[in-house]
Amino acid sequence: MSADADDTPRTLLITLTGPDRPGVTASLTAALAVHDVEILDVEQVVIRGRLVLGVLVGPSAALEHGSALVLDAAAATARAASAALGMDLDVTLGAAEHDPRRRGRLLVTALGHPLLPVAVSGLTGRISELGGNIDRIVRTASYPVTAIELTVSGADLALLRTSLTEASTGLGIDVAVQRAGLRGRGTHLVVMDVDSTLIQDEVIELIARHAGCADEVRAITERAMRGELDFAASLHERVALLAGVDEAALDEVRRDVRLTPGARTLVRTLKRLGFRIAVVSGGFTAVVDPLAEELGIDHARANVLEVAHGRLTGRVVGPVVDRAAKAAALVEFAALDGIPLDRTIAIGDGANDLDMLSVAGLGVAFNAKPVVRAQADTGITVPFLDPVLYLLGITRDEVEQADLEAGTPTPAPPVR
Repeated sequence: MSADADDTPRTLLITLTGPDRPGVTASLTAALAVHDVEILDVEQVVIRGRLVLGVLVGPSAALEHGSALVLDAAAATARAASAALGMDLDVTLGAAEHDPRRRGRLLVTALGHPLLPVAVSGLTGRISELGGNIDRIVRTASYPVTAIELTVSGADLALLRTSLTEASTGLGIDVAVQRAGLRGRGTHLVVMDVDSTLIQDEVIELIARHAGCADEVRAITERAMRGELDFAASLHERVALLAGVDEAALDEVRRDVRLTPGARTLVRTLKRLGFRIAVVSGGFTAVVDPLAEELGIDHARANVLEVAHGRLTGRVVGPVVDRAAKAAALVEFAALDGIPLDRTIAIGDGANDLDMLSVAGLGVAFNAKPVVRAQADTGITVPFLDPVLYLLGITRDEVEQADLEAGTPTPAPPVR
């Protein structure tokens, strides 16, 4: 390698590859320490015991002359260090770093079950088409889905989010696009729908079994979730069919409710990391409130069934929790907790959740109807709720470490 004769400040990229073992990074940086250089960037990754270490160095800011010679000498020393380690080395001399694209970086999270090469190809191709450069890729989870996170520079947030969301269904992956640097700062609020999101059931349909009108209620529910019926009107129509049901049936419904797989993991991990959690439901307080208390959820809002003489009257008490009320509840809970709206996350599956998803800083459609998926910031199409953690930058290792510290057993991932 030869340096420029005009001694223009340059950078030297040193890439070291080979079997991973303790002391590699220490050996290389110790070798560089004898030269008048400073580290500008460093990345390291280990895959199946194979190490790739990249170190970008430049002349020390205090160095007035001879920067090219210093980088030449640093390259020679790096070669000697790699030879002693028995590893491969590549050195590249380049211009000083003043790349404006590196500002305003975005984080693109992709979830696959499984994650196939054609999906990664389609994803990265779209990023390239929109002028984005992929600066870094890391795997954040391998169970229950495979999750990768790409750091992208040079792309517009809105355009990239729209393009990747449109492409994700055909690619068989779930994708989220967010600004880098803000996600981990400060307390966040996560607000979830309940029916068919936090739980696998529609509570009103469980109650309807006791009234012998499950089919009629289910048909109305499906039309409302698709956005074909006004939610408040549909709720009154369905609740009217429940008139006469014994209040004791609500106890049986509470016992029958099935949490969505990963729901406990999601809630307990977020709580341990200092998140605030709320549930806002078009269902009923008789089921939602005990469930929220059991899981340690901070806020809960749902409709109130009227009971007289130990039986349901077929009416609700007070205002209906419809789509507008859900959004208002999110804003209210965020204000109570002192959390800006850009640090709120909403999760839901039906048309009744659209306003809430729109108001939140990140709206996540969970196994949602097409109209909801099309309008949300991102979506999850696997039958597990805990992959929401990966969209928030929480890795599987962090989940398992939190469980270990709390003494909570973590399910073993499948062997791969």
